[in-house]
Formats: sequence, structure tokens, C-alpha cells
Amino acid sequence: MMMDGLDGLQTLERIHEADPALPVVMLSVSGKASTIVEAMRLGAADYLTKPFEEDELEATLRNVLERRALLEERDRLVNELGGSSGGAIWASPAMQRVRSLLEQVADTDVTVLIHGESGVGKEVAARTLHGVSTRVRRNFVKVNCAALPTDLLESELFGYEKGAFTGATHRKQGKFELAHRGTIFLDEIGEMSPVLQAKLLAVLQDSAFARLGGNEEIKVDVRVVCATNRHLDEMVKEGSFREDLYFRLNVVNVALPPLRERREEIAQLVDRFATRFSARYDRPRPDFGERLMRSFERYPFPGNVRELENMIKRIIVLENEDIIIDEIARYGQGERGESRLREVIDEIAANAGDLPLREVGRRAALEAEREAIDRVLHHTNWNRKQAAKLLGVSYKTLLHKIRDCGLEPG
Repeated sequence: MMMDGLDGLQTLERIHEADPALPVVMLSVSGKASTIVEAMRLGAADYLTKPFEEDELEATLRNVLERRALLEERDRLVNELGGSSGGAIWASPAMQRVRSLLEQVADTDVTVLIHGESGVGKEVAARTLHGVSTRVRRNFVKVNCAALPTDLLESELFGYEKGAFTGATHRKQGKFELAHRGTIFLDEIGEMSPVLQAKLLAVLQDSAFARLGGNEEIKVDVRVVCATNRHLDEMVKEGSFREDLYFRLNVVNVALPPLRERREEIAQLVDRFATRFSARYDRPRPDFGERLMRSFERYPFPGNVRELENMIKRIIVLENEDIIIDEIARYGQGERGESRLREVIDEIAANAGDLPLREVGRRAALEAEREAIDRVLHHTNWNRKQAAKLLGVSYKTLLHKIRDCGLEPG
């Protein structure tokens, strides 16, 4: 730092003007905090005070070079993400702002809560966050909190020791261990039980946990990213989601707008999906007609990007776009379920004054729910798991609703 002519800080500035990406380690006999802070502000990769051990210098240089390699890998993946099928979701100004936010917080360890309707691209956003961070070379581990009952989800997250329960014949690492120094993505966090919410809170506070059936404390360095299509703030008010956990998770809130609010992405998404599925299913890549594209421009896409993806997949596999055009037309005309709803309204009118107001509301709501479920099942070609995701309910709940509403494929 103490040199004739330009001092160390001025030299550091000159180096960064010539090559901003070149990492610089500062060496000085001065250990003043103000000097160190100023050096780091000007872009120093690290700072060592004399005297120092040779091993300390080697370790510092090794860390600096490893970090530079991670940043280069991050930049490579940023370019790849921009050119992949997932890259198309960043075409609109709204999503570009989302991406800027993700890049801004990528190199921190703060928790991120991604919120949006089903199918908007929450997992793509989470993977992008991981891909542009310095954790990119480590694991990205996804856990669907709605897919498993509480006891199985607990063992999935935290692992278990041999003999922890019947069938535990060997030790198993949990997802948090597998995500060490990487990112864990907790999808559908709003479905997590209160018991597991408390355990997750403890992990976030202490960065440590014990496997089921074990006493050993396991320390982890994990970036936690969560996603939900539910309003967690309302769940907090209802008492179904812990307030302290909500504040822990909601450090950075990323809201993804629905596809109907970013229609400029549709053409690019159609192009990317068509290229992908044509190659996957060995089908010719079609030239989509104006009728189909105009239909997409008007359609509200209740299932968002995932619904559009499924539509293009069906067109490629069936080599027929008229099916999708007809479905969109029926949706717009409200043909599905209209006659049944009209029957309910006519019956209520005919019995005006005889039916309690509560019963009127119940029957109208039931028929509206039936129509909504019927439409989504129709759009997913009766794929019940996909329909459950689009409707924001569990698979088991959807099966009960289908039975209660008397719905059948047809």
C-alpha cells in the first residue's frame, strides 16, 4: 500500500480501470479498518496485513482464484439460460425486472420467497437464481412440500439414522445435507404442516439440524428459496402459517406476474416449446397459423406458461392445431357447464322465497366450482395431477371434488 508515486489505493483504481474483472489482493503493513474498507470498496478481492504466513497467502490466492472461476461459470450459465427454452420467460419488461432482482441478490445468502399463480415459472426463476450465483457448481435440490405427508417429508428434508423407524435399514442423508453449499428449493411451502414449519424455522435460525433418530448436530450452508401460489400473509392471519417463519422466508419477495399480463412472451415461448417437442417426439416442426396465434392473444391462460407448454406439446404430438383453437373458442363462449348453471339459476328463480339465501349461495358456488374443475380437466385432457396443480389444490382434494361433482371423462 505504501509506494512511491501512486499509492496502493490509486494503483488499485488504475488496475480496475484497465481490467475490471482482474482480481487484486492488497498487501500492507497498515491494518487500519478505514484503509481495508476503502480497498474493498474499490474492488480488492482480499486484503492481507504484513507480516503473514506463506500458507495464509497461498490460501488467500486459492480462494480468490476459485471465486473467479465460479463467477466465470456463472456468466457462462447466464448466457445458456438466456438461450434455453426457459430464457423466453424473460422477454417482457415485467420479467426483466424480476431477473434484475434475482441477479441483484444472487451472491447473498438471504432467503427468497417466489410468489405467483400455478404455472407462471417459479421453478425457472429459482433455478435462474441458483445459476447466476456463486453456488452454481453445487447442488440445486428441489423438494415439493405438497407431494408427501408430514412424516415422509420430514425424513426427506432432514434424513434419518439406521433404526430410526421401521424400514430404516441404513442411514440416509436428507435434502438439506445434499444441498450443502448449494440451493434448496422448497416448492409449495404453504402446504407444509405446522410441525415441520417449526423445524424449518430452527434450521434457518441455527443452520443446523439432526437426522431423525440421531443426536449429532449437522451444520449446513444452504441457500433457501421457497415458492407458493398461496397468500402466506393471509395464512398467517388465519393461523395456518407461522408468522416468525413467514418473516424469515420473506426477506426478498419475488412476485411473478401471470402470462396474461406479459403476452409479449407468448410468441417466443411457442417457438421454444415447438422446437423442444418436435425434437423430443421426432415430429416435423409446424408453422403455426394466424388463427391459433390470434386465439393465444385473446386467451387468458388460467394455467399460465405450463398450460401453453401443454398446448404446444399436444399440437406437436397430434399434428393438429384445430383441437386447441376449438378449445379456446369454447372457453371464450362459456359453453362448458353453461346449461347446468342456467338450470340452477332457473330453479332458484322458480322457487324464489322458498330457498334460504345461504342455500342459494351454496348451490350457485357449487355449480361454479364444478364448471371451473370441468374446464381445467378438459384443458389438461383429464390429467388429474396436472389439473390439481392448475387449480391450486392437492391431488386427493381434486379426486374428492370430481366425485362430488359427478364429473366423468367424455
